[in-house]
Amino acid sequence: MPSRRLILAAAASAAATAFMPTGPAFGQALSSYVMGYFKESPTMTDDSYALHLAVSTDGLDWMPLNQNNPVATPTAGTGGLRDPFILRKQSGGFVVLATDLKGRIFNLNNQYIHVWDSADLTSFTGYRRVQLHTMATHSWAPTAFWDPGRGQYGVVYSAHNGVRDVLMVNYTSDFVNMGAAQTFFDPGFSVLDGDVLAHGGAFYLAYKNLGNGNLYVSRSTTGAANSFTTITSGLRQGSAIEGPILAASVSGGTYWLWGDSFSPDNAVQYAWQSSNLAGNTWTVLSQRQYNPPLSVKHATIKPITSSEFNGLVNRWGRPQWNRLKSYNAPNRFLRHIDQTVRLDPYPMEPPADQQWRLRPGLADAAGVSFESANAPGRYLRHANYVLRLDTNDNTSLFAQDATFHRVAGLADTSWSSFRSHNFPERHLRHADYALRIDPIGSDSASRQDATFQVTF
Repeated sequence: MPSRRLILAAAASAAATAFMPTGPAFGQALSSYVMGYFKESPTMTDDSYALHLAVSTDGLDWMPLNQNNPVATPTAGTGGLRDPFILRKQSGGFVVLATDLKGRIFNLNNQYIHVWDSADLTSFTGYRRVQLHTMATHSWAPTAFWDPGRGQYGVVYSAHNGVRDVLMVNYTSDFVNMGAAQTFFDPGFSVLDGDVLAHGGAFYLAYKNLGNGNLYVSRSTTGAANSFTTITSGLRQGSAIEGPILAASVSGGTYWLWGDSFSPDNAVQYAWQSSNLAGNTWTVLSQRQYNPPLSVKHATIKPITSSEFNGLVNRWGRPQWNRLKSYNAPNRFLRHIDQTVRLDPYPMEPPADQQWRLRPGLADAAGVSFESANAPGRYLRHANYVLRLDTNDNTSLFAQDATFHRVAGLADTSWSSFRSHNFPERHLRHADYALRIDPIGSDSASRQDATFQVTF
């Protein structure tokens, strides 16, 4: 009888194989994820209509690359993009598609999309705009999938057919010759933002119903146009949602549905999780459970190998800053406003007010000091137990006030708490979202107030 270890190893190998593309140039197990996105913030200070990348080892906690700056920018059409999409090609390498739009004024009659090729997402070649149709309508939110029955890729996008908004499709072998446009999904009401996930011998299409504003998932056994049947109830978080993304975990058995809040004034990513892609059992994920990149909008998620993960990090670099998320108010992050330090809801303006460089402690290199990323030379310190942002005056007192010791989270040991260097009986905590150092008792509320996640 095989050992339990061998059985588990075989199961893990089978799960990884189930997610492998069939292309002959691809032979490594998938272990991580890459996200592509553009950026918007409430008052436009962090808007970027270009391709951005982030990586994750678990599909939930994301690290932006290139300091959250663009890795590719369109040079034709509007000169900007929205809604980027990454697809691994059957022969190996990737193709990137994107809406040809820059800014928040939408062109309703653009028949073109942006396209790049890339071997490993560390560089981008073959930039081009391709025309999808000749109708007097748009070509928004292009996504793509491999249709093995046709031996071609289906490029799915949002357009208006003269009666209502539908999802169209063009079939292509090379993302140059795009074939004729045809209707892909028209359920009899207006829809937007289709994302197709091929998995387990079936095809799943997530979309937005423009009539009621909810997201749905539909299923087809063939992936052919007009063959999808909706299998879920309507899903929504927040006041309005769009841009659904379907993703499968590389380990198997876990699936995620992501969505954008509709308004950039409330630029939040929401997520659900399920263990049954073919069912109607999507559970809302708490914002405590995931961390999208800063200012992310309308993203795309794809699995990658460990060597691709390392190649991306080596090419584009890790962020030189972090953010601190509150444990019991996980929609809030530590930020400064002039000298005041507090927890504010995400998103906030300017976004860089929540970015901190974690330096070796000014009074003890084994500790940590928090330098503002957008106000260099100014540090988080306490004065009369209240936290504030001050310029380092190079005194011993300042160094001690600005030094903390990172320990296991008092409410959750996978998170972090920060003990004051010169008042070691006190920890960093929030009280009505204001930051201070206080003695922390054994009660759950104060321990949660003193627990944070160091993220990006």
